[in-house]
Amino acid sequence: MADLKGLVEAVARALADQPDAVSVRESERRGQTVYELQVASSDLGRVIGRQGRTAAALRTLLSSAAEEDDKRVSLDIRDQTGRS
Repeated sequence: MADLKGLVEAVARALADQPDAVSVRESERRGQTVYELQVASSDLGRVIGRQGRTAAALRTLLSSAAEEDDKRVSLDIRDQTGRS
């Protein structure tokens, strides 16, 4: 079984200037696992990337790792105030 929460957290901490502000929550919504990545406001742009490319790559990585366990997953990215 893959540690998907740890995967998201490790990649986000590597991207962030403030890795201590990174947190990941896991919840269930409509039959799929939702990972909510929270980063410092100043790191939101770094984690999302230009035109959302970094966020898209992170979502692809998460989905690929989840296929091993036949899970449906999604990733929400927010800053510390809760804005996406």
